This record gives sequence, C-alpha cells and structure tokens, in this order.
Amino acid sequence: MNEILDPLILSRWQFGLTTVYHFLFVPLTIGLATTVAIFQTAWVRTGKVHYLQLTQFFGKIFMINFAMGVVTGIVQEFQFGMNWSNYSRFVGDVFGAPLALEGLLAFFFEATFIGVWIFGWNKLSPKLHLASIWCVAFATALSAYFIIAANAFMQNPVGYQMNAEKGRAELTSIGELLTNKVALAAFPHTIAACFMVSAGLIVAVAAYHLSRNQHLDTMRPALKFGLWMMLIAGAGTMFFGDQLSLAMVQTQPMKMAAAEALYNTATGANASFSIFTFGTPDGQHELFSIRVPYLLSLLSTHSFDGTVEGIRELQAQYSAQYGPDTYSPTIWITYWAFRWMIGLGMFHMIVAAVGLFVTRKGRSPKRWVWRVAIWSFPASLLAMSIGWVFTEMGRQPWIVFGLLKTKDAVSPELTGFQVLLSLIGFTIVYGALAVVEFGLIRKAAIAGPAPVETADDGSDTPVPTATVY
Repeated sequence: MNEILDPLILSRWQFGLTTVYHFLFVPLTIGLATTVAIFQTAWVRTGKVHYLQLTQFFGKIFMINFAMGVVTGIVQEFQFGMNWSNYSRFVGDVFGAPLALEGLLAFFFEATFIGVWIFGWNKLSPKLHLASIWCVAFATALSAYFIIAANAFMQNPVGYQMNAEKGRAELTSIGELLTNKVALAAFPHTIAACFMVSAGLIVAVAAYHLSRNQHLDTMRPALKFGLWMMLIAGAGTMFFGDQLSLAMVQTQPMKMAAAEALYNTATGANASFSIFTFGTPDGQHELFSIRVPYLLSLLSTHSFDGTVEGIRELQAQYSAQYGPDTYSPTIWITYWAFRWMIGLGMFHMIVAAVGLFVTRKGRSPKRWVWRVAIWSFPASLLAMSIGWVFTEMGRQPWIVFGLLKTKDAVSPELTGFQVLLSLIGFTIVYGALAVVEFGLIRKAAIAGPAPVETADDGSDTPVPTATVY
C-alpha cells in the first residue's frame, strides 16, 4: 500500500501520462503547419484549385489539433510547481529561460499569425497571407527548439554554475544553453519525425477517400505528396538520429548501454546490436539473441573497432563519482523502447515505399492496400512517443544528469493521496478530450475537402473562404 501511495511514483506516472498525452498533438501540429504552408505555396504559384482545397482541408485539421495541444500543454507548467517543487527551485534559474522564450516569444508569435492566417482570407494579398502561414510554421519549429533546449539541459547540463549557498544551479550563459550539443542533435531528429507523422496522416486520409473513389482530383496528389514526404522525412530522421546517438554516447553512456542491455564493455565485433534478445527474468543474462556484429560499435562511435562501455563498468564509475546508488535505468523498458521506436518508424517507411510502387502510373491497388495505409497512421506517432519514453526513462535515476536525482526533486510536502486524486482526475479529463479530439478530426477527415467558391464576375477564379474554420 505504501508503494501504491508513494508520491514519487505517482508523480512520475502523472507527469508521464500528461506529457505523453500532450505530445500526441505536438508532432502533428509541427508537421501540419509546414505541410499546409507548402500546399498554399503551391496554390499561390500555380493557381490550381486542388492545392487551395488541400490547404483549407488540412488547415482545418491543423487548427483542431493546435487547439487541443494548447489546452493539454498548460497542465505541464503547473506540475513543476505542484509536484516537482524541489526540481523547480534547483533548476528554475536555468530551465525557466528557454521556457520563457518559448512562451513569450515563439508561442505568441505563432498564435498571432495563426489569427492572421485564419481571418486574413480575402483580406490580405495572396502572398502576404501565404507569409502568415509560413510564420506559423517557423514559430512552431522555434517553439519546439526552446522546449528541446530546456530538456537538453536535463540530459547534458551546460551554461550554468552551482550556487552552494542557495543549493541551486544558476544560468551563466544563455548561448551555451541554447547550443547544447544534445539540443542541436535532437532538434532536427525531432522535426524530421514530426514530418513523418504529418505524412502518415495525409496518406491515411488520402487512402480513405481514394478507396471510395472520392475527391480524386485532390487526394491523388495528396497521396503522392504524403508518400514521398514519409520517405524523405524518414531518411532525415534516421540520419539525425545517428547524430543524436553520438551525442548520447558522449553525454550519457549509461543510456546507450541500457538501450542494448550491454552489461559488460565491448569492442569491435563484440559490440553487436541485438535485433531480439531473450534473457533471464532479471535481464542480466542472455539466453538467446539475434545479433548484428559491429553495429553497436558503428552506431556509438562511427567505427567498426570502437569501444562501448557496459552497465557494470559505468555503475562502478558512477558509484565512485556520485556515491553508492543504482545508476542504471529500468533495462527492459529502455531496451524494448529503443527497438519499438526504430521498428515502427521503419515500418512506416516501408509502407510508403510499397505505396509508391503499387500506385505508380496512376494504378489503383487492391482494397487491403488502402486499409494498410489507413491503419498504419499511428506508427510514426507511436514511434515518437516511445522515443520520448526512452529519452526520459533512459536518464534515470537522474532528473538532471549528474546534478539532481529524481527522488530528490519531488515536492517534500506532497502526499500520495493528493497525487492519486489528481492522477485519476487527469486520466478522466484527458480520456474525454481524446474522444473529442478523435471525433473532430475523424469528422473533418471523412468530410473531405470543401468545394471552392468562384468569383461573382462569371470567371472560374477560385475564392478562398475562412468559413471552413
């Protein structure tokens, strides 16, 4: 019973629940902002009606998702003070800077130009109106960077000094904080993955309508765009993910060792990557595995004869450096999260490659192919969510690596019963919001692109309208 009402465990569950739930909206918002901007650019440059329809159609889905993301994101900030007050006191001077930049600069910039874009149809010139949605796309990416920079400090603290008298970290260089090597590697990896999520939605919606021979003029180019976007963004995600793994090995070698369940330091061929491993219940001994020799060495050091430190050696090193404790995360979670992240992303890329092949030269595939395209939509979104679980769980037992442990960050006066009540409340409210979000997006997606009005002068010139929003 004491473990069930442990405020630390419950606070971690609550923050994990609210963060992962909020993160379900973030990739789609970032990816769709740029996607809508691309469609509108194509319309302004070519004047083709189907690009205008795609702009307004996916723009509506973007707005639904954006609104829900804002609502769920507000909860995150309050938890720092309520559940994690010791953490807030310790890193508030550092962590608050990028969060303030995100809220006061990026978010307000984004919100302002979203308003301009929604209400600017037929009031601004086409090029000026187009500029507004590109400003939105830029602001969403800027917002993401500030959040990633804040998180990167938790992975690799830089740009600070310890104030021994006050017992907290204090910012000394905003430049170092914003150019953290982890942030510079994680940002492009995250943005590319967001485009995969956006591409997955486009493919799923286009496949739904094409399987029913609906909106062919708009959905055929949308499908091709989504499939190519998936492959290009997937390649980018893999490339930048490789760069991120190098930064991870340099700053958090225990996380890489846990990702492979590598207990003993290995070099060269022995530093292999296991596709699948079956081991003892405690996870410390391998019974059967399928391995690729040299691959872990290549991923970790970009060398076939590189050395990757093992969990046992790092545990001894950290115990000597920081004092006796367990410094490895939950191995089975990091091990399988790493593989599910990679596997789901690659699966979605394979779906896109097959989709391009079976729809080449305007061919119409069998109905089951459309179903695969539709139901595969969550793959990239799940891969991203699992990736964040890996990122955060792999850092444990630290909340700020090398400076503050998670068990020391929770609010001291917090009771387990208080957290349990809020956890139940958040679960119920977020469950209801999930039903609303899914229902609104499903309704908009099934309805398809709205017909475009034409000018009253008798010409066929399309007239954009904001009434769809």
